[in-house]
Amino acid sequence: MTVTVRQMLRDKTFVYTVEPDSTVFEALELMAEHNIGAVLVVSDGRIQGIMSERDYARKGILQGKNSKDTLVTEIMTAPVICVEPTFTADRCMALMTERRIRHLPVMQDDQLLGIISIGDVVRAVVAQQRMLIDALESYIRTA
Repeated sequence: MTVTVRQMLRDKTFVYTVEPDSTVFEALELMAEHNIGAVLVVSDGRIQGIMSERDYARKGILQGKNSKDTLVTEIMTAPVICVEPTFTADRCMALMTERRIRHLPVMQDDQLLGIISIGDVVRAVVAQQRMLIDALESYIRTA
């Protein structure tokens, strides 16, 4: 059975967002508080970008920017690559690998449904492989 993004979102109940005029420090506090690696930058219900730990490291720290004086819009990644709930875990894995990203917002009809991370995708792919291995082992035992 192929795992879909809709299934991966089942246990994810909340999307953490910041406004474009939020500071990097505020975004980092939110990320630390909820043990997440990225936040979406949203204005008027529309995704403007995504700020990740990687953005902070590469566009913040390495460029000497002070997190309390820097707005998320200065270091966020935009535009944001999004997926639909019908995408499969394998398709997400390929997209994340090809584009070198770790987070994918999930959109349907211009509505934000959630966000999945590379960890969610890896867990789904591993579960799929485990099911296939179990099925093959069962088949071999009965053959």
